[in-house]
Amino acid sequence: MYSDNRPLVLVVGATGRTGWSIAQGLLASGNFRVAALVRRASLYFRSTEALRTSGVEVRVGDVKDSVQTLSLALQGVDTLISAIPRALIPEQKGLLVAARMVGVQRVIPCDWSTPGARGVREVLDQKIAIHEFIQQLELPFTFIDVGWWMQAYLPLPQRSVVPEHCRANTETIVRRGEAKNLVTDYRRIGIYVGRIIADPRTVNRSVIVWEDEVSQRRAHQLAERYSGEADFIRSRRVFVSRDYFLKKAAETRRKIGQDPSKATPADHVTLSFSEDMHSMYVLEENTLENAKRLGYLDVRELYPDLPRYTFKQFAKEFYRLPRPGEDHKSCG
Repeated sequence: MYSDNRPLVLVVGATGRTGWSIAQGLLASGNFRVAALVRRASLYFRSTEALRTSGVEVRVGDVKDSVQTLSLALQGVDTLISAIPRALIPEQKGLLVAARMVGVQRVIPCDWSTPGARGVREVLDQKIAIHEFIQQLELPFTFIDVGWWMQAYLPLPQRSVVPEHCRANTETIVRRGEAKNLVTDYRRIGIYVGRIIADPRTVNRSVIVWEDEVSQRRAHQLAERYSGEADFIRSRRVFVSRDYFLKKAAETRRKIGQDPSKATPADHVTLSFSEDMHSMYVLEENTLENAKRLGYLDVRELYPDLPRYTFKQFAKEFYRLPRPGEDHKSCG
């Protein structure tokens, strides 16, 4: 009887974009057995069935379950990977305690964004608190960030039928758009994760995944060249001062604070997005130089054999779509 001794990786949030990419990348590597933790209410969703069909073992559970329940769901797991929604980041503690109880050999908490320092972004502060909790538990870990999604960095042409705020996200340029940013195609995140979690050099380290480093100005140049709608792209462009997103974040934070019960999900998204933009375009935290200063290992130095996928290549493919931005909801 055949016994599959490959390490078992459990992905929490595998039906989301990042989690799906991770699960599929791990399967494609052929080096892992892959499981997904799925809420009971989602067991018969098409996204869950797609996981099963692709070869992922589906386990029932919720990040908010008790430690005892989660420990049962984590039986036999070698590596735990979390790719949950931002709003659930503080809820990972029970999952991590359960991982410690059952002897999970490595945990990768939910990061998957841009590097930076404490005190700039609320969501990053929450992630850092989880990092510290993992270290208190003495769990072996790897922290993985991926920069900004390529899908959310290009301005959208007129033929894209998407909400207005999706367009504004990429049309608002700080000063002259000089700040460079690390970008990654979210569909390829799993390729890198498969290499990282099989690598002993990355245990108890942070790794920055990136495919290119591009300024806003360069993104708009590529949009004009390849979108077929250069005039429209130029007509929508808005230049703002360095303090624009900082002020927007402060206003939204004040609104939420006045009556949290009346705050909408859109308010929280606006706050988080504004803090991200200030970090990226003013503080310039999402750069390779800054990531290395913070102690990240560079994925391109770790695995120089992985083929390079440039932002220019992505832009050409992106603007060949009938309505760019709709299939992956580039506004997040």
